Amino acid sequence: MSKTAEIAKYIDHTLLLPQATKTEVSKLCQEAIQHNFYAVCVNPCFVRQAVKELSSSKVAVATVIGFPLGANLTDTKIAETNKAVSEGAEEIDMVINVGALKGGELDYVTEEIKSVVRAAKNVPVKVIIECDLLSDDEKVQATECCVKAGAAMVKTSTGFVKDGKGATVADIELIKKALAGAKLGIKASAGIRDYAKAKSLIEAGATRLGTSASIEIVKGESGSSPKEDEKTAAAY
Repeated sequence: MSKTAEIAKYIDHTLLLPQATKTEVSKLCQEAIQHNFYAVCVNPCFVRQAVKELSSSKVAVATVIGFPLGANLTDTKIAETNKAVSEGAEEIDMVINVGALKGGELDYVTEEIKSVVRAAKNVPVKVIIECDLLSDDEKVQATECCVKAGAAMVKTSTGFVKDGKGATVADIELIKKALAGAKLGIKASAGIRDYAKAKSLIEAGATRLGTSASIEIVKGESGSSPKEDEKTAAAY
């Protein structure tokens, strides 16, 4: 197996743009099958479509909850999760309440994650902590909340923070250290646009990658930057 084919199993092939269409989601699903990506990650309105189109494949369907701000009420996140799971979502990527974390409301953040984990039942929950908006101490605190709440993964970013760096090796290393041996995965997401960066994040400890530049990565090419292509304005 080539090095680029090997990296495909780490990738959540992602399309979370507000202007995404059914046709583009179909293309996303076909690309995921063709390149053997681990999953597609789509907005909740496309879960049913993606589940249907991927039903005869091994590609999983992930969707986002409380996306992209994380400022929804907990009850809203629970309702979103219930609906997504009922429509066949196999993974849930939820955004924490970033303001609550920064305000020191760690019990609130932990309990909200727990609520989504319970609503998801046996479906793994990846928790987006939005590293671009956090200090290193806050990233550690957020990771500890994920561990206490029973999440499956800690995820770095939504890709929607203006001028955000997205996933970095330093953040992956920090999260890995903060996990202190806990059996959670780490999903690096946003700004991963070429094979070299993808490889460096995996070597640092990432167990999954979220990117819209998946094709370029498995071909060993460089994807266009968000500034070069308005259609990928989100840093995914």
